[in-house]
Amino acid sequence: MSEHITVLLHEAVDALVQDADGLYLDCTFGRGGHSRLILEKLSENGRLIGIDKDPRAIATGEELQVADSRFQICHGSFADMSQWISDHSNGKPVAGILMDLGVSSPQLDEAERGFSFMKDGPLDMRMDTSSGLTAREWIANAKEEEIADVFYQFGEERCSRRLAKAIVMRREIEPFEGTLDLAAVIKEAHPKWEKNKHPATRAFQGIRIFLNNELGDLESGLQSAFERLDKSGRLVVISFHSLEDRMVKRFIRFKEKGPQLPPEIPFMDKDFPKELKHIGKAVKASKEEVEVNVRSRSAIMRIAEKLL
Repeated sequence: MSEHITVLLHEAVDALVQDADGLYLDCTFGRGGHSRLILEKLSENGRLIGIDKDPRAIATGEELQVADSRFQICHGSFADMSQWISDHSNGKPVAGILMDLGVSSPQLDEAERGFSFMKDGPLDMRMDTSSGLTAREWIANAKEEEIADVFYQFGEERCSRRLAKAIVMRREIEPFEGTLDLAAVIKEAHPKWEKNKHPATRAFQGIRIFLNNELGDLESGLQSAFERLDKSGRLVVISFHSLEDRMVKRFIRFKEKGPQLPPEIPFMDKDFPKELKHIGKAVKASKEEVEVNVRSRSAIMRIAEKLL
């Protein structure tokens, strides 16, 4: 089994935990790297709620829950964090919320999960393998235009229409079953791709984000996090691609500055009070961390504090 190396481990936890007695959320528990360090920093009065879609992550979380009574694991999307907080906070205000977005190393490296275009496995790509549409089912039935739109919108793939057409032509002859089969068709149809990147990278990203509603969950999760954070509570978000980071950056900026109105419209600061403030600059993995874990090279961490 692949070992998961937690990205920006100490940087994230140091930014998050400002009150050892507080209640915290780890919205993407994964294999528990951030959660374990958070628990080390909490007092006996501190509490931590972990959330994850992945049943395997939940199994790891249940072991930690047995070992440490301050921890509670919840199976589901962090878009529903408000419900988990209501169920397990015992009225304790939320001092900090951490979102470590993206896919964990075990999910990428275990071929049977279907996320990788480097190892052959079934076309699955679901974070929660207990429910939802698989990539194989979607690829078999989606219209060409929908496939192209998913590649373009969620994978930022410029050759989306060409790739979608190749996929539809191929499935009429023989259905797709495995990840390497789909990756090979994409590679053959792709006229040009980025240096040191597999030609299927963006298409696979698009499918994964679409099937798991990652951007929709992020949008809902950011708003829920803001609503449930206590005053002076910290929001820490680690993203791994530009679509996520733009959403996080814009959300913090909007809560910090309010709506961007035309200069001819008069308003006072009291009309749009600042609700968040960003803490420091965006944080990236150090050179040393990237050398140990190359997947950390695309990580960007943003930190905000609630003001109201």
